[in-house]
Amino acid sequence: MKIYKYEAFTDKAGMGNPAGVVFECDDLTEDEMQKAAGKIGFNETVFLLASKEADIKMRYFTPGHEMNLCGHATIAGVKALFEKENKKIKTVETLSGIIDVNMEVQNTGKTFISMKQLPAQFEEFKGDKAKLAEAIGITEKDIDDDLPIMYGSTGIWTLLIPIKKLDIFSKMKPENKRFPEVLTQKPRASVHPFCLETYDKDADMHGRHFSSPFSGTVEDPVTGTASGVMGAYYISFIKSLDEKNIAVEQGQEIGKSGMIYVKVKKEYGNLNVEIKGEAVYAGEIFL
Repeated sequence: MKIYKYEAFTDKAGMGNPAGVVFECDDLTEDEMQKAAGKIGFNETVFLLASKEADIKMRYFTPGHEMNLCGHATIAGVKALFEKENKKIKTVETLSGIIDVNMEVQNTGKTFISMKQLPAQFEEFKGDKAKLAEAIGITEKDIDDDLPIMYGSTGIWTLLIPIKKLDIFSKMKPENKRFPEVLTQKPRASVHPFCLETYDKDADMHGRHFSSPFSGTVEDPVTGTASGVMGAYYISFIKSLDEKNIAVEQGQEIGKSGMIYVKVKKEYGNLNVEIKGEAVYAGEIFL
């Protein structure tokens, strides 16, 4: 099996979020995909299959289980299909539904891939804040009480935790195995602390993403789905707006910095979200 390695949300190999991309997987069983993802070891590997409903079908696997949707692996898969097979993908079938995607080559030569996500949903966190803080290696006083702690989803649930200061992020040490006992409402959710202070002057928000213990990984370097939720959170709880474009930075604390561009808009009672980023080829793996 040949796996193409792509780094998403960056134009530099070795940065951003790595994803494995596997072509022509129609003959693979679910068990074979899961075992391959475990051997590859990336936070997500995307398997490309034929689709009767869209241009391509994508299935996403962590080393521990299958995901309904994955932002960075979708962008990696779309870029790989263009570079390796000259295919321009517009629609992707996922377990979360049909996702619209688009590839834009700018005058600068940069190529950005955008993907629409499902309308954002939120649910208030009703658990123990002190235990939540302990589970990511900080104290309750580090959490910003002026903003709500919310479960959010644009296809995958994560817990958004507002943090007071940027320097707190470098102190975080997640104990992922504790998450289910703290996240009693959604024990399989990931945890996503964020703040409005950033390293990059061009970014609007900073985040880290700690994996659900069921995923078999600890931290996701640069997270598309959670960044999309952050955009919806911004216009819902930080500044009441009908639409907003924001830039989200992530990965600085683990040497994998990347940038995600989020567009969120209130339409017909929904919070519609689109994310955009780059992806770069970073080699091949053979199993």
